[in-house]
Amino acid sequence: MRKQDIVDEIYQQTGLPKKDIQLVVNLFLDSVRNALLREERIELRGFGVFDVKQRKGRVGRNPKTKEIIHIPPRKVISFKPSKLVKELKEDE
Repeated sequence: MRKQDIVDEIYQQTGLPKKDIQLVVNLFLDSVRNALLREERIELRGFGVFDVKQRKGRVGRNPKTKEIIHIPPRKVISFKPSKLVKELKEDE
């Protein structure tokens, strides 16, 4: 599903102008992006939780050359679905 698909689906359900829907969707995504950049936890009840976690550095290996390389620590975004979303997945 693309951003435009979300706009189209909201349009079909509400009949609001697509320009307005697109503006709201973009503002929402900008808010989420900015919160993640500030490393804030985002909790959307009934959907799930986005969180920024620190992944430790580790030693890896290039599978082609077998050369050992150091993989530095980094931040990753994690998502934990809510109970309702998990139940939807289990019903499939």
